Amino acid sequence: MRLKDKVAIVTGAGRGLGKGIAVKLAEEGAKVVVADMAPADDAVSEIRSTGGTACAFPVNVAKQEEVRALVQFAIDTYGTLDIMVNNAGINRDGMLHKMPAENWDTVIAVDLTGTFYGTQEAVKYMRGKGSGRIINISSGSWLGNIGQANYAAAKAGVVGLTKTAARENARKGITCNVICPGFIETDMTVKLKEVNDGAAWDSMMGRIPMGYAGKPSDVGNMVAFLASDDAAYITSEVINVGGGMIV
Repeated sequence: MRLKDKVAIVTGAGRGLGKGIAVKLAEEGAKVVVADMAPADDAVSEIRSTGGTACAFPVNVAKQEEVRALVQFAIDTYGTLDIMVNNAGINRDGMLHKMPAENWDTVIAVDLTGTFYGTQEAVKYMRGKGSGRIINISSGSWLGNIGQANYAAAKAGVVGLTKTAARENARKGITCNVICPGFIETDMTVKLKEVNDGAAWDSMMGRIPMGYAGKPSDVGNMVAFLASDDAAYITSEVINVGGGMIV
């Protein structure tokens, strides 16, 4: 219960990786606002079924006014905000020379600008209280990945944004860190098991030195650590959670 009575927001938490993060934070005692464009009732129900505290809030992170309302909702509902996890993201993959401008704009708006809005609105409140944790979810793709010019650019931007936020807010007791998940097994990624009789999945496993896909809880464990007092002297770091796949 390292996070007992702390209040956390997790964006993109209705399913998949974000849901795993939200569940873990609740297990550690945090009161969690599960934020997502899609219905998040399943995530909230799972948390509550084990005695945790959670509520849902619909949000499009690409719209600043909605993110501002999200942060205010958390404060109004639970009395404060201690932890902001900017996890919401999308991808619209395609080769650079064929990529429609719309796909570039959409991914940048959600993955990078959305993270900016979440970080900014949380920091505005946290600076006043003199403490807080910003944890932004990037990806190993920030180093560059074929067919992901938009996604890689957005995730690289998240790293630069977070490091800047860390420097600007360290004296205010706010830590800002980045987690880069590797290949995590979710409802979306397991579909690879159906491609070419599992050949696509096996190929991906071959790229991971540990030989298997991570779980959302693996990322959740790192988020919970960075959100806790145990990580009070850690800021501006980029931490890979990928079984050795990210180099």
